Amino acid sequence: MSLAHTTVLLWAWGSLHAFEIVEKENIFQKTPCPAYLMFDNAAYLADMSFELPCHCKPEEVPAVVWFYQKHLGSSHTKVLTDFDGRVLTEAAQVRVGSDMLVRFSIRMFSLLVFRAQPEDSGLYFCGTRKGEYFYAYDVDIQSSEGMLATFQDQGQKPVADEFSGKLHIFTTFWEWTPCDRCGVRGEQWRFGLCYLQSPDLSPRYRKTVPDVVSCGSQAVSSKLRTEVRHHTPELLVRSCVVPCRKKEKIQKGVLAIFSYVSRVGSQPWVPQVPIQFHQQRLGHGLIISCPGARPEHAVAWDKDHQHLYRTQYLKGVNRSMRVFIDHGNQLHIRFTQLDDRGIYYCWRQGVQVAGFRLAVTSRGLYPVSFSDPETRSAVELTLIGYLFIIAVFVTIHLCHCCCYLFRLCPYFSY
Repeated sequence: MSLAHTTVLLWAWGSLHAFEIVEKENIFQKTPCPAYLMFDNAAYLADMSFELPCHCKPEEVPAVVWFYQKHLGSSHTKVLTDFDGRVLTEAAQVRVGSDMLVRFSIRMFSLLVFRAQPEDSGLYFCGTRKGEYFYAYDVDIQSSEGMLATFQDQGQKPVADEFSGKLHIFTTFWEWTPCDRCGVRGEQWRFGLCYLQSPDLSPRYRKTVPDVVSCGSQAVSSKLRTEVRHHTPELLVRSCVVPCRKKEKIQKGVLAIFSYVSRVGSQPWVPQVPIQFHQQRLGHGLIISCPGARPEHAVAWDKDHQHLYRTQYLKGVNRSMRVFIDHGNQLHIRFTQLDDRGIYYCWRQGVQVAGFRLAVTSRGLYPVSFSDPETRSAVELTLIGYLFIIAVFVTIHLCHCCCYLFRLCPYFSY
C-alpha cells in the first residue's frame, strides 16, 4: 500500500473517531441543565436494581460524581464515586443487606444501584467533586413486607382506590411478566406500587402526571405520609399457558439420540439443565436463588415433577408455611425434613435454566453461628425459658416472705 493510501485511511479513521466523540457530546448539548434544580420522581420495589442516567452536564466536565441525601438539606451527604481505584460493582457480587456504598456503580455517567432497599430512598444528585449539581432524582424504594397478593383465577380483585378530600391514593401496576413456564400451566404476575394524587405537593419535584407522585416521595408532606402509610404494594397473579420454543424441542431430540447410542443397559442420565448438588442438615433452613433472576423476572420453581405454584406457595398465603416463595423469587425451606430431598428446578422467563439436587442428612458437624436464624431462635427460647423459671422462683419466695411477715399463711419447712 502506498504512502498516499495510508495517509487517506488514517485521515478517514481519525474523522470517524472525531465524529463519534462529537455525537456523544451532542447528547449533552441537546439537553441543557436546568437553571433551577428539579427532582425527577422514580419508584421501585425492594431488592430491585435501577439506573439513574445523568441527562445533562457541561461539555468541559469529563466525569461525574453522584451524591446521596436522605432528605433535602441534610447535613450528612454520601459521595458515590468510582474513581481512586474503585472496582466496578457487578450485580452477581452484591449480597443482601450490604451497605449502599458497596452496591453501586457508575457507568457512562449513569448511577447503577443493585438490590435497592427501603433505606436507599432519598435524593440522588449528579455533579462534580466540587459539589456542583447538574441533575437530581427523588427515589422511592417501597418495601415488599406486607405486600398484598391478589389471585385473579380465584375471583379476587385489586384494592380499590381511596379518596379522602383532595387526596387520591391508588396503585400503579407494571406490565405483566412473561409466562414463567412453557408446555404446562404456568403463572404470570405484575407488581403494583403505591401512588397518590394531591394538589398539596412540593413544586420542586417533577411529576410525569400533574400532582401525582409515589407515596414515599420527598414531595409528600409528613401529614399526607401518615395517611398513605397503610397502603402497601400489590401483586396480581393469573394463570397462563404458552408453548415451548423449537430450540428446546431440538435439544430434547439430541438428548434422545445421545441416550440411544449409549451402551445397552448403562444409558446415562443426562440432565436438561445444569444441576448443582447441595447437602443440608436435617432441621435447618435453606434459601435457594435462581441464577441470574431479578425480582421483576418471571421465575418458577418445581420439585421433581411437582409444580410449586404461587397460589399455594407464595409468602403470606399461609402463616404456617414451611416451604414458600418470597417476593424476590427465592425458594425458602424452613426446618428441612427428609422428604425435602429431590431436585428443585428453576424457570426464568419461561425457560428452565438450572436445577438443585438437595440431599438431607442427620449426621455430620454443623458450624454454629449466630448469623444462623435457627441458632438465634434456639438461644432466644433458652434465655426466655430461664427468665421465666427465675421469675416464678422469685415470685414464690416473695409471696412466702409476705405471708411470713404478715402471718397470713403457715410456715413452710423445706
